[in-house]
Amino acid sequence: MTIRKVNIQDIEKLKEIGKLTFAETFSSENSEEDMREYLEEGFSTEKLKTELTDKNAEFFFAELDDKVIGYLKVNFGQSQTELKDENALEIERIYVLKEFHGKKVGQILYDKAIELAKEKSADYVWLGVWEQNPRAIRFYEKNGFVAFDKHLFKLGNDEQTDIMMKLNLNKKVSS
Repeated sequence: MTIRKVNIQDIEKLKEIGKLTFAETFSSENSEEDMREYLEEGFSTEKLKTELTDKNAEFFFAELDDKVIGYLKVNFGQSQTELKDENALEIERIYVLKEFHGKKVGQILYDKAIELAKEKSADYVWLGVWEQNPRAIRFYEKNGFVAFDKHLFKLGNDEQTDIMMKLNLNKKVSS
C-alpha cells in the first residue's frame, strides 16, 4: 500500500472515493434525500477544485495495486473548519472503503496526519466525529484523543452533533 498526495489531476478519483466511502459509512443512518444533497454539494467538482488548490488543505490517497482504497484530508490555519488555530492541524476526513476496514488503512492515514502536524510544529490535532459513529470515536480514543466540545454538522436538512476531539502533541500545552 502507498500513500500519496492528491493533486488536481486526481479530482475525479477523489470525487469517486469521497462519495463512495461517505455513502458506505453513513447511508444506513440517514435519509436518501439528505445523503444525495450532501454528496452532490460536498463532492462537487467546484468544491473539490477549491479544496485541492487551497495551500492550507491537503488530501492523500491510500492506494493498493493502483486502486484508491481510502483518503485523508487535513486543514491548517484559516482553512480549518472551526478552530482556525495557526498552531493546530485539523483532520477533516479519514475514510476507507468498507472492504478494507480493520486492515490498518485508517491507522496509516492517521499516522500520516500526525506526521504532517509534527512537520508543521502543531501543538495539537483536532477533529469532529459524529456522535453516532462509535467505531470512529473508539479509533480516536485509542489514539489518545479526548473530547473537548461539540458542534453541529448539517447533513442535507438534518442537523447532527459532532463530538470535537483533540490530541495534544506538545506536552507543555494544557487542554
